[in-house]
Amino acid sequence: MDNFLAKILRSQQTVFTRKEIALLTGEKNAISLKNKIAYYVKTGNLLRLRRGIFAKNKDYDEKEFAAKIFSPAYIGFETVLNSEGVNFQYYETIFVASYLSRDLSAMGNKIVYRKLKNEILMNPKGIVNKGNYFQATKERAFLDMAYLFRNYYFDNLHGINWDACFEMIDIYKQKNFEARIKQYKAYEDAK
Repeated sequence: MDNFLAKILRSQQTVFTRKEIALLTGEKNAISLKNKIAYYVKTGNLLRLRRGIFAKNKDYDEKEFAAKIFSPAYIGFETVLNSEGVNFQYYETIFVASYLSRDLSAMGNKIVYRKLKNEILMNPKGIVNKGNYFQATKERAFLDMAYLFRNYYFDNLHGINWDACFEMIDIYKQKNFEARIKQYKAYEDAK
């Protein structure tokens, strides 16, 4: 195995853009980079997931893949809310906050991208680094949903950290948004 492939396989990442492979391997020549990647895809040492996006093998992280298709992006919305027990409806879809709205299927994954204003998308409050991609905390996912879907019904707000929500509320810059979040809190407190 040559040094080019070894650097990719030793990486903690499971999914790579062409640019990431160039940075990782130090390959500066674009034509040489393209040819090497094509060779390793052809020989089965790399898996082409989508144009310009590759994986080490079939055991790649689907969330990492979803977050790299349209970047900047982070995993959020129903994906986080379901895993945190806020919503009970099961979705096989991966929901991603991004700079555009798209629904797509790629490598057997259904991925929904929801557009957030740039100042919201790029604000790091409530976003955690999962190593190879970013993901919203349950409070950030809750606020993003409440922001995009005015009267969204949440199944279980019991575990929400309301102090964390009110610390992040300023990033949305929407009149009456704080009042809506207070209504959700009052509804949960009344249970």
